[in-house]
Amino acid sequence: MAGGRRGGEASPLRLIAVAVILIGLVLVSLRLLPGSPFQSEAAARWGSPTGQSARSTGTPGDRSTRPSAQPSPSPSLAPLPFEARDLDLDIEGWYGWAVLDRRTGEIIGSDTMDETSTTASLIKSWIVADYLRRADEKGQTLSDAKLADATRIIRDSDNTRAEQFYNTVGRSASIKRAISMCGLTDSSVAADGGWSRTALSPRDVARLGDCIADGKAAGPEWTDWLLDEMRQVRGTGDFGIRKAFPAAERKQIAIKNGWIDRTREQEMHINCLAIGDTWTMGVMVRYPIDMGYDYGMKNCQKITEALLRPGV
Repeated sequence: MAGGRRGGEASPLRLIAVAVILIGLVLVSLRLLPGSPFQSEAAARWGSPTGQSARSTGTPGDRSTRPSAQPSPSPSLAPLPFEARDLDLDIEGWYGWAVLDRRTGEIIGSDTMDETSTTASLIKSWIVADYLRRADEKGQTLSDAKLADATRIIRDSDNTRAEQFYNTVGRSASIKRAISMCGLTDSSVAADGGWSRTALSPRDVARLGDCIADGKAAGPEWTDWLLDEMRQVRGTGDFGIRKAFPAAERKQIAIKNGWIDRTREQEMHINCLAIGDTWTMGVMVRYPIDMGYDYGMKNCQKITEALLRPGV
């Protein structure tokens, strides 16, 4: 039939369309085929976030080439108000001193800081601390009268009340506890068992001060109370170490001093304990009895002044 199509023949346009479709399918297959140059660069990979470039597999990772985290330097401690010095002071007799850094436990001191002398009233700071701690350990509530007695012992160095407290805490057993609890290495109980002749060294005086300050001596219940009482020492007993500091700082320094004339030895024994925020200090002097109390009291202060840093 003129103008008609044979049933088995395809038109050129139809053939072209089929060819285009086939080529498109081939190209799509190539993009999805792994390793194909037509593979999509945006395809997500296992273990890698989408869009993140893959780690090169040519060279294994080397931890030594990575920047390492540097530890932050610890802030340096502020210097103590004292400097270690060899003193050449015009002082009659024997003397020794020691300063303990409460932050580190380091002790500096004179060549004689491990030599002992009798403490006299300085040891009352321990007797009261021992009394208070033991009462708290036993669950005892102290009466106002007993606390007033403790105040008199610390602030005014009352001997009669100190002897009563000493008897209560077991006399020389209390001094043995001080040596053990406070880590005293040079000290000893008096031969007669009395508190006044307890032998301490300057560095053990500083250790005793640290034992009071850190709460071991009086316990958590009474430490702040005891330190406050020691800041209020008054009258004859207020001399020595803290007098070397500016007036505004003195009221923050806790102290307990001892002074006695030893007729048996014909010597004056003068001793000073002081507790600051970051330090404790012990100064002990011993000299001929006929020179009087005032000489030793002033020399405790003189030794401290010679060790203070400029500007303190």
